[in-house]
Amino acid sequence: MAERYIRSAAVSPRVVRPHARRETGLWHRPEVLDLISDLLFLFALISLSYAAFVWVKSQPFFPLGGVVVVTPIEQVPQDQLEYVARTSIRGNFFTTELDDVRIAFESVPWVRRVEVRRRWPNEIELAIEEQQAVAYWKTPGSEATYLLNQQGEVFDADSDADMPLFSGPEGSSSVLLQRYQGYSQMLAPLGARLVGVELSARGAWQLRLDNGLTIVLGREQEPSSLDGRLARFVAAWAQIKHNIGERFARVDLRYPGGFALTPAGTMTAPPGVAGGKRR
Repeated sequence: MAERYIRSAAVSPRVVRPHARRETGLWHRPEVLDLISDLLFLFALISLSYAAFVWVKSQPFFPLGGVVVVTPIEQVPQDQLEYVARTSIRGNFFTTELDDVRIAFESVPWVRRVEVRRRWPNEIELAIEEQQAVAYWKTPGSEATYLLNQQGEVFDADSDADMPLFSGPEGSSSVLLQRYQGYSQMLAPLGARLVGVELSARGAWQLRLDNGLTIVLGREQEPSSLDGRLARFVAAWAQIKHNIGERFARVDLRYPGGFALTPAGTMTAPPGVAGGKRR
């Protein structure tokens, strides 16, 4: 048998190369590194700018030139404002704490509210709202006398003005002011001025006129309303004067169908507070 030779076709050698490994770490992501670099640069710039601003404003480059009051002042003493300006304002134009300045000036008697602003280049501007007293104020059981402003707020200051006296529990000042305004109008036909309003701890009301007459109204929860009792008395006043006269020290309106009169000279009316604050 003839030898048979088997020949294979020539095969070119094949080179197998391993796949390149893809790097996924932070340091191999240039777009992220650029963003971080930009953020760090921006943070450094802001920090340096803030530090420069703090340094500049702390230097004696911007001293205060003065304090300017832009509102007219009638009640507040000028020397007290000057004293507060000298003793309470610290720092330069930028470092002065405006809230501290406001609190200091609002502690001055007759000052109700203060608005504080910086006025370029070197001044502090004050807009002062003064207290406007309308009455004296006392709390039952206390010897101290204070003042009451137009908003019904109690404040501490000295006055010699001729004003009515209110007396009532703590926190009732605005109610007494409102009642005073209404009762003054109701009592106008009597030709006398209302100079005292008192509210007891039990809720009983009492009025006092400048002719010495004391009007006892009583409590609100009683059968007839306070306004109704007072209106009934005012309506009968002309007839009372014609038939009996008007020399009375006290009238008690707590009766459901009428009122009781106490002639003058049989009792001593309570002293008024007119022409001076007392402590």
